[in-house]
Amino acid sequence: MHSTNLLLEEPIRMASILEPSKTSFFPAMTKIVGTLGPKSRSVDTISACLKAGMSVARFDFSWGDAAYHQETLENLKLAIKSTKKLCAVMLDTVGPELQVVNKSETTLSLEENGTVVLTPHHGQEASSSLLPINFSGLAKAVTPGATIFVGQYLFTGSETTSVWLEVSEVKGDDVVCIIKNTATLAGSLFTLHCSQIHIDLPTLSDEDKDVIRKWGAPNKIDFLSLSYTRHAEDVRQAREFLSKLGDLSQTQIFAKIENVEGLNHFDEILAEADGIILSRGNLGIDLPPEKVFLFQKSALHKCNMAGKPAVVTRVVDSMTDNLRPTRAEATDVANAVLDGSDAILLGAETLRGLYPVETISTVGRICAEAEKVFNQDLYYKRTVKYVGEPMTHLESIASSAVRAAIKVKASVIICFTSSGRAARLISKYRPSMPVLSVVIPRLKTNQLRWSFTGAFEARQSLIVRGLFPMLADPRHPAESTSATNESVLKVALDHGKASGVIKSHDRVVVCQKMGDSSVVKIIELED
Repeated sequence: MHSTNLLLEEPIRMASILEPSKTSFFPAMTKIVGTLGPKSRSVDTISACLKAGMSVARFDFSWGDAAYHQETLENLKLAIKSTKKLCAVMLDTVGPELQVVNKSETTLSLEENGTVVLTPHHGQEASSSLLPINFSGLAKAVTPGATIFVGQYLFTGSETTSVWLEVSEVKGDDVVCIIKNTATLAGSLFTLHCSQIHIDLPTLSDEDKDVIRKWGAPNKIDFLSLSYTRHAEDVRQAREFLSKLGDLSQTQIFAKIENVEGLNHFDEILAEADGIILSRGNLGIDLPPEKVFLFQKSALHKCNMAGKPAVVTRVVDSMTDNLRPTRAEATDVANAVLDGSDAILLGAETLRGLYPVETISTVGRICAEAEKVFNQDLYYKRTVKYVGEPMTHLESIASSAVRAAIKVKASVIICFTSSGRAARLISKYRPSMPVLSVVIPRLKTNQLRWSFTGAFEARQSLIVRGLFPMLADPRHPAESTSATNESVLKVALDHGKASGVIKSHDRVVVCQKMGDSSVVKIIELED
């Protein structure tokens, strides 16, 4: 399976580029996060998205109330049941997001070199000369010459539907700006981003806490996307808040890096968070265009070496309205994979785009092609060197399992895990074959009732590159030494055969615990 993988520096035969891609049970090792919204919330559409390769569903609370998102979530549950495909749930907070309030949805035409006033919202109507905003402290935060970007939320950044403003003067609470390009703003909600300016608002607002408490906790969300993370303390405070909500103590926090402030504290944020989302839309405004790729490569490398999932956003904006991505976008998706991204996050493309299913399918195919030329050998050596010696026990087992799988040309790695940590460490070394993460449920009690853990851990691997989870039956012994009896291993092998990733005479590397020892073994399958 992986023998067709090329090293990037090897010459690629032109004829091989024209060969049709082979279909696979796992469309790509790189995961796809889809934002569910108006164009992607019916059971049929969500089912099609799951079949196309979506493994995490994102619920963005920047718009829509809890009842609306609950209805979408119920549809997701029905789609999961009908397709028999696992899908995790991510709640995306609003955070200190500045918004222009246009309740009457008046179409606003802004002319280049004209002026417009940004003012705190007190019920005024938006117009081409006055933009009410949801923040009263903007006048204190900006100075003349500062750059402000206003655009339709989740749009493409197209210069005809978003506008650049330059602050000319501050008058009391009002900010007077010069319009730098002609644009038409349509709709009820536009975001406002001030380049490289600190906004004195909490990262986790009272409204966010209310949504998490009333919607996130009852639905036991798998991931919390913490918008506008600027310091490690933001993550610590969010974790403390989640820990008080019993059902969310296991929820993973993904820090969303959206501005220079978050970039400056990236290392400490990475140490505290469970994963990172590179929000390139806002970062592309805060950073000079020529610096964006440098941040992406540096941030993804740091995440890879830390063994924490990294998610890249804003890759195929044009597919919001078009069936095919631009050449630059297709190349951008592939480069995100080659740079080390675990997942691609789709926003407007699936939320209100015309082609949500086709977008997921297209991105998946591009990811799969990029994975074929990923230089696994170089990556493995670089990671081992970075980790250094002596390795921890788990790290040693994980790296050995990947090394063995590559040497014997295994078709799959099967990893038994209860917390998911062992499987994530195997993924850290980027094996070129899928990793079946067999989550062994654990029995726990709160003095009132007994319950099994495992579902959280299984779903949380759905955002990690190359991990494909299955929840084991707790009645089957994980420590079984034979692959032929009724054990979890047999169930995992049968699952691999049924999905087409394991065939007769294939070699399989198994990573499991036996008593107090961790074992890596190689199995050669019979007919």
